[in-house]
Amino acid sequence: MKPYLFEESQYLDRPREKVFAFFSDAGNLSRVTPPWLDFEILTPRPIAMAAGTLIDYRLRIHGLPIRWRTEITAWDPPFRFVDRQIRGPYRLWIHEHRFEDQASGTLMTDRVEYLPRGWVLAPLVNTFFVRGDVRRIFDYRRQNIPELI
Repeated sequence: MKPYLFEESQYLDRPREKVFAFFSDAGNLSRVTPPWLDFEILTPRPIAMAAGTLIDYRLRIHGLPIRWRTEITAWDPPFRFVDRQIRGPYRLWIHEHRFEDQASGTLMTDRVEYLPRGWVLAPLVNTFFVRGDVRRIFDYRRQNIPELI
């Protein structure tokens, strides 16, 4: 099955180095995650970010408790980094964060390739749950990030 793709860009009126620094601090992830996910970072902080870094989380999706582990698979400050789910609610989750200078600020792009669980029912799971959840999570981020950086 081919992965689903979500991609969204947002202009931020801040220098790339500052935007990258905010997102490279794993502790800020809970600040940009919607409260309804009851998100908690389990890995002791501070977390030294680099290729190979593992980060453990706990959250709730539709009320179900989930453990999630990601690995930083690419680390190229202050331009991009990639995290990949090792354990969690998806069959596949790869999230690329890109940061580009633009005018007097930064164009931040999130690109997520994902596959929900559900085998032959995965397309239905995506249509009725996952696609909307991903959209709502990134809508929340888009609305709150400018205030936080």
